[in-house]
Amino acid sequence: MSRKKLKNRRRKDRAQRKILIAAVCIAAVIIGVGIGGHVIKKNAGKTMTTAETESKKAVSKKKATAKKLTINENETDASNKENQGQKDQADDRNEFAVQPGRKVGATEQSDEKVVYLTLDDGPSKNTQAVLDILDKYNAKATFFVTGAMPEYKDMIKKAYDKGHTIGMHTYSHDYAKVYASVDAYFQDLDQIGQLVKEEIGYVPCFIRFPGGSSNTISASYTKGIMTTLTQEVQARGYQYYDWNGDTTDASGDHIPTATIIKQATSETHQNIVLLAHDTDAKDTTVAALPSIIQYYKEKGYQFLGIDDESYYVHHDIQN
Repeated sequence: MSRKKLKNRRRKDRAQRKILIAAVCIAAVIIGVGIGGHVIKKNAGKTMTTAETESKKAVSKKKATAKKLTINENETDASNKENQGQKDQADDRNEFAVQPGRKVGATEQSDEKVVYLTLDDGPSKNTQAVLDILDKYNAKATFFVTGAMPEYKDMIKKAYDKGHTIGMHTYSHDYAKVYASVDAYFQDLDQIGQLVKEEIGYVPCFIRFPGGSSNTISASYTKGIMTTLTQEVQARGYQYYDWNGDTTDASGDHIPTATIIKQATSETHQNIVLLAHDTDAKDTTVAALPSIIQYYKEKGYQFLGIDDESYYVHHDIQN
């Protein structure tokens, strides 16, 4: 081969090698760009996925926080409403405080069928059982309390807090003491008034005389005292309550339950002020209460506590 041909061939080979190298380089660049783009796209996808996840977590957290705030607000509203309701009830019943010269109660029976269950002489060891029964049957009552058993005085507030009415039956319930004179009676009444005030915050205007206003035993101590007291208590802002229905549980201790039920359910007044007692010896009265309440409720009566507009019963004065 001539030198010229060899030289031309070498030039041709070098040119082909350059073309090949250039092609390889171009291919490498193309492959590199493709791989890089895939990685970038893949990483971008990962970044988007992470961002979306974080965003979703943030939204969920906000929703949870909002839900929690709503629940707390609802609970707070409910609590506030309950507290306000209790405050309103307490404020309403503060109007039952004795106010000199004020007229309390109604002389005529209302159109509603109402039983005003009244329990004298407590509180006692039986008071809690009475309250449980009243709760069970959604019934309210009036407790004419004494200071005879101070170890149970906390039951006064407990009964009051459950919506029952608190009245006063003198502190000692000692006929010889309370009917010794008009002053003696009011001293004893003031004593129970202070005890009740310590428990419920005020002295109520509702009272019941030991033995009722028609008692004759007071004549053994002071002639004509009931005539004076019935007028004087009203002038001082109290109202006294006798009864037109009787469980007859005052006739002795542990009177048969059936007897109490029979006597207690014999009344037909539109407004029944029912006399019962709350002492340690009146366990059969407690046992009779469910039947008494059920009987009158089936007859369309409701059981309410006495208030300042309730019908009051006054007996004929015998002394």
